[in-house]
Amino acid sequence: MTKSARAVPQSIDDTQNLLREADYLADRSLATVLFLALRMGRPIFLEGEAGVGKTEIAKVLATTLGRHLIRLQCYEGLDVSAAVYEWNYAEQMIAIRLAEAEGNIDRDRLSHDVFSDRFLIKRPLLQALEPDTAGAPVLLIDELDRTDEAFEAFLLEVLADFQVTIPEMGTVKAAHPPIVVITSNRTREIHDALKRRCLYHWVDYPSAERELEIVRTKVPGIGKKLSQEIVHFVQALRRQDLFKAPGVAETLDWASALTELDAVALDPATVSDTLGVLLKYQDDIARLQGGAAKELIEQVRAELSAAE
Repeated sequence: MTKSARAVPQSIDDTQNLLREADYLADRSLATVLFLALRMGRPIFLEGEAGVGKTEIAKVLATTLGRHLIRLQCYEGLDVSAAVYEWNYAEQMIAIRLAEAEGNIDRDRLSHDVFSDRFLIKRPLLQALEPDTAGAPVLLIDELDRTDEAFEAFLLEVLADFQVTIPEMGTVKAAHPPIVVITSNRTREIHDALKRRCLYHWVDYPSAERELEIVRTKVPGIGKKLSQEIVHFVQALRRQDLFKAPGVAETLDWASALTELDAVALDPATVSDTLGVLLKYQDDIARLQGGAAKELIEQVRAELSAAE
C-alpha cells in the first residue's frame, strides 16, 4: 500500500535520503540524475546489467513518493493492444445486438456509443496518462530492449508529449505527466530518438563497500565475517569470464540462503551446494564447483586479511 503523496525532493541530498528511506543505497551520480528527472519532468533511461537494481528504483520512487506504480513489462512482439488500449469487442457486439433487437439502429449514434470509454480496455501506458488523486503515477517501462523498433517509434509520442491518440476517440493527454522510468539490459541498442527524450544513467555494479552496506541493510542479522566474505567472493566472481555475472539481487539471495543455513563463513562444500542461488547457467556453475571455489575463497580471505 502506498503512503500519502508527497512532493518531489528539493535537492540531490533529499533524493539520496528519499531512496535510503526504502533501503535503496544510491550513489550521488544516480541521485543527481533522478533529482533532475523529477524536477525537470523528464523520463529517466536506466541501462545496466540484469540484477543491478534498475527496476527497484521505480518501485522505491512509487513507495517513497506515495504514488501508484504502473508497470509495463516489455517482451518481444509487444504491441499497442497490450501496451496502450484495446476495445472490448465481445461487449461491443452484445451492445450492437441489443440495439438491433430494440430496433434502435441509428448507426451514427450506435457507432459513437460502442466506441466510448465504457468499452475501452486501458493498458499501462493509457492508465499512466489518467488523472490520479495520489498524484502523477510512476510509469515503469521495464526491459525496453526486449521489444522491437516499431514499438520504440510508437513510444516517441508518449514520451515527447505525454499523450496517445485513439483514432475512434481522439487524443488523450496527461494533465500531470507521470514519472517515467525506462530500463534496458542492453541486449540491443535503443534508438537515439528515444534516448534524446530522456535523461540517461548507466547503473553499474556497486563497489565492495557499497555492496557490503546493501547486504547488511537488506539481510538483517547476517554475521560480519560472512557478509564480508560473500561480498568479496561475488566481487571476485564478476572479474571471472562468466556467461552471466551475478547481480546485486543474486548477492542478496545468496546472503539470505547462507543465513538460512546458519553459515558463519564460506566453505567450499557449502559454496558448491548453493551456487545455483548465485549463478544461473550450468557452465558457470561447473567452472566454480570443487577446487575453483576453494581457491577463490582462499583468495578472498587473503585480500581481507591484507586489508585489516
